[in-house]
Amino acid sequence: MAWNLDSDRPIYAQILEEIQLRIIAGQYQPGGKIPSVREFAAEAGVNPNTMQKALSELERYGLVMAQRTSGRVVTEDMEMIKEIRSKLAREQILAFIDKMKKLGFNKEEIVAMVAQTGGEA
Repeated sequence: MAWNLDSDRPIYAQILEEIQLRIIAGQYQPGGKIPSVREFAAEAGVNPNTMQKALSELERYGLVMAQRTSGRVVTEDMEMIKEIRSKLAREQILAFIDKMKKLGFNKEEIVAMVAQTGGEA
């Protein structure tokens, strides 16, 4: 899967977000093994140290856990995964609403537009 990293924000933060998205989208299953630092780094085209920093942050959050002999695995805490998913969805919705308001739409127009467009998603 392509990694679309840009220079506007720290690379490790973008990597962290991408792996987090893959976990909450179910690409990496709860309790399942994720690729190694080197595999991820090669896939993303980044330095392994950068990838290690991102994975360490995910460990700190509790989303992934290091297992001594088998690498890292995704947490089995489904409640945590659901909370992160809801939080990220809320952030996307708020960003969308903010952008629509900047375009001059009011709440009712936004809701109507979403309802009209809902079938196209």
